Order: sequence, then structure tokens, then C-alpha cells
Amino acid sequence: MPSPPHDGSVLSSSGASSENPSTTTGGISLVMVAGQSGAGKSTVLNVFEDLGFYCVDGLPANLAEQLVTVSPEMKLERYPGVALGLDVRQPDFAQQWEQFVERMNRAGMRLRLVFLEARDAVLIRRYATTRRPHPLEAQGMGLDQAIFAERVMLEGLRKHADLVVDTSDFSIHDLRRLFQEKWPLDQDSGEGMRIHLISFGFKYGVPIEADLVFDLRFLPNPYFDDALRPLSGMDESIARYVLAEDPGKSFIHRFEDFLRYLLPLYAKEGRYRLTMALGCTGGRHRSVAVTQAVQAALLTTGFSVTIEHRHLDLG
Repeated sequence: MPSPPHDGSVLSSSGASSENPSTTTGGISLVMVAGQSGAGKSTVLNVFEDLGFYCVDGLPANLAEQLVTVSPEMKLERYPGVALGLDVRQPDFAQQWEQFVERMNRAGMRLRLVFLEARDAVLIRRYATTRRPHPLEAQGMGLDQAIFAERVMLEGLRKHADLVVDTSDFSIHDLRRLFQEKWPLDQDSGEGMRIHLISFGFKYGVPIEADLVFDLRFLPNPYFDDALRPLSGMDESIARYVLAEDPGKSFIHRFEDFLRYLLPLYAKEGRYRLTMALGCTGGRHRSVAVTQAVQAALLTTGFSVTIEHRHLDLG
């Protein structure tokens, strides 16, 4: 069954300005996410959630207004913004949406509407892969009929969209990158890709959640110095012992340069968090000293860095 005509573009704008899509709604950035079932609405809402937005899915337009108006009680100003996934299956959705937009305009609040769509063949393939029914199939339609009926139902809403995204040729990672670029994070406030550093001891086991593991057992070991053994990598004398002279001195400079090159590539790929584990034998001296030095270096790059000395007190 043929689909209603549309522009076929992967990304288009409907009357949107060139300003950052994140707009202020009474101090709150308000984004409405709608579109065809199976086009990626849940994925996009997950992206906004990872960006720190307060997210609600399946919300009727009249309840969306209530959420915005009670924002002082909910303290929504703590979030970078609010992203709402619209449920368009209510019989009176079109009327509810028009009334909602009109009231938002009267209140001086301008929201942004993101509309997601995909080609029929792609939607059919996605439903076949997930083995989930289309929402309109419950009305006795076949899948192709349900996709067509929903596309017709959403034509009016699509015309009001500030951003139309055809996700047919997008992977989940592509979609995440797109919305990261459209709603950029404030790197200066430490809200970029989250880096979690873990120092550990190999004798107690490698952290299973680590994305990257580095073995630091080639560095000078303070454990064999009776005066230094009771101390830890948190102490300046241990840091000097491990890193002030080669090989530690050369290693830490090269390692920090390597991370400054590597981590932006992970961020560009769409990662929101990266866990790095740095290990020595007991997790008390070398790994702690290096982890402390790496944290200090990465904080100057604008990344949000957290640190955990997992086995510090076990050695």
C-alpha cells in the first residue's frame, strides 16, 4: 500500500530557526518527541535522559501542560530540560495538541517538536526483528495497514515539527550522535562524557565493569621500601616514588597524552560514560598514584571525572 508523499529527506526543518534547538520554557528547555511507532522515539528519549533531561513517555498533550505548569513543585529547573514522548493514539489528540501549543504560546513558552519517521519497509523489518506488535494492530489491522494508517494520522503533526528526522538509515549510535550534536552538552561544566576511574589490585580481581584495563605492575613498587609500605598512592611521597623518575615520569606524560587523544574519539562515537581500571598488584600504591594523576589531568580537559580506589584498604 503506498505511503502518503513526504520529502524523503533524512533530516529536515519545518520553520525552525538556526538557533540551538534547546529553547527555554519558563526557564526550562521543553522538547516534545513524536512520530511513527518503530521510528526510534524510545531511543531518542533515552538519549535525552542520558543528557540529563527529565523524561516522560506516552504522555497525552493535556497532561504535558499540567507537567509544565507544576514544574516549580517538581523542581524541574534542576534538569537541563524536559523531554516528553507524546502518545498520539488518543482520538482527540490533534485537538489536544493544538490547544496545548496555543496555551504555551500565550504563556510566552516556545517548545520544540521533534518528529521521527522511517520508510515502510524499514518499519516492517524492525517489527519483524523485535516481534512486537504495532500499536494500531490491536484495532484489527495488518502491520502494513497499521503503518499506513498511523502515517496518515500524523500528517498534521509532522507539519508543525521543528525537526524531522528520517531514521531509516540510522543505527542507534548514529541517532545518538545526531541528538548529541543538536543538543550539545556544556563541556565547561563537566557534563560531557563521564569518565570513571577505578584503581584496583590484580590479586583481588579485575573490575568486571571496566571498558579499558591498564596493567601498571611495570612501575617501581613502593611496597618493597619498609618506610613507604604503610603509605598509599594518596600520599605525595608515594606519587614521587612512582612517577617522579623514569619509567614512571615518561609513562605518565605519554599516558595522559594518549588519553587526551583517545577519549574525544569515544565521545564523538556517542559514548556517555567510560570506565577505566588501572591496576597494580595490591591496589594500594602504584595504581592509586597513577589514578590520582590521571584524574587531575582529565579534569583540565572538560570531562566529568569520578574516581574510586576499590582495593586501597585491602593491601
